[in-house]
Amino acid sequence: MINKIGKITIYVNNQEEGKEFWVNKMKFVVKLEQPMGPNMKWLEVGPSKEAFTSFIIYEKNAMLAQNPQANVLHPNIILSTTDIKETYNEMKANGVEVSEIMNMPYGSMFKFKDQDGNDYLVREDK
Repeated sequence: MINKIGKITIYVNNQEEGKEFWVNKMKFVVKLEQPMGPNMKWLEVGPSKEAFTSFIIYEKNAMLAQNPQANVLHPNIILSTTDIKETYNEMKANGVEVSEIMNMPYGSMFKFKDQDGNDYLVREDK
């Protein structure tokens, strides 16, 4: 059966702007980038080359052209860190829009937004 989560698609307005956000502000790396046709490309980013799970950065309009019923509006993604304060400070210094750190009984976390205003969470896993 299934033993890992492989890829998660994030729908963006502009693939190059999405790439710039994840690579330059979030310090992810491009794991794969190749043409998919005349006006499209497959773009995968991840926290490192070795990380198994990656994000596929895909343009909303391209997906809607293929599947008009696709939900391209809101990712529900929680990223993990072992040091919430260091991650928070680094993301804020990189110009990422972040909320305040929330300390909950089940862990500390904060929200952040990407270049299109999509919401994500970062949670500290110890």
